[in-house]
Amino acid sequence: MTTQPIFIPVILGTPRQGRMSEPVAKFVVEQVAKRDGVETELIDIRNIPLPTSDEGESIKDPKFSETMMRADALIIVVPEYNHGYPGLLKHLLDTNLKEYIHKAVGICGVSAGPFGGTRVIQSLLPVMRELGLVNIFWDGNFSNVHNIFDQSGKLLDEAYIRRLDKFLQELVWMAKVLRYGRENIASE
Repeated sequence: MTTQPIFIPVILGTPRQGRMSEPVAKFVVEQVAKRDGVETELIDIRNIPLPTSDEGESIKDPKFSETMMRADALIIVVPEYNHGYPGLLKHLLDTNLKEYIHKAVGICGVSAGPFGGTRVIQSLLPVMRELGLVNIFWDGNFSNVHNIFDQSGKLLDEAYIRRLDKFLQELVWMAKVLRYGRENIASE
């Protein structure tokens, strides 16, 4: 098995101004970066030029595509908007397909209410499957997000460190297993 670090980028799934999912995404990146043998980076969809005049591979951003190809797993930090996910996130995800095959994904739902983005996570699960990603069975739920971080983005509730640790343990394990499979077992 390769000794190359596992690469897990974190996608911040909304371009909205004043987004409370941004401190969550930064917190997730910090926690991933602390793990031995794991590399990460933040991908902010706000910074990806994404035309809306076409779809799919014809509007693929080369840098995003290259990052997805290199990734062993993904973390998507996504706010719940009216029980769903942001359209721009779906638009971006749909620009790639082969880049995702047999890679792990973990979803962190963010909401201002008490359910921690549960509905957005449920909405995204069939999309992840259709893209060829393998969902882990832990979710990151950030409910009442205004109470978790202060105005500067500092974490106020230390319990989220332990919660995210379980999520990351499962994601890293799955990323290693799937990398082994991609590198050593022929797909028929």
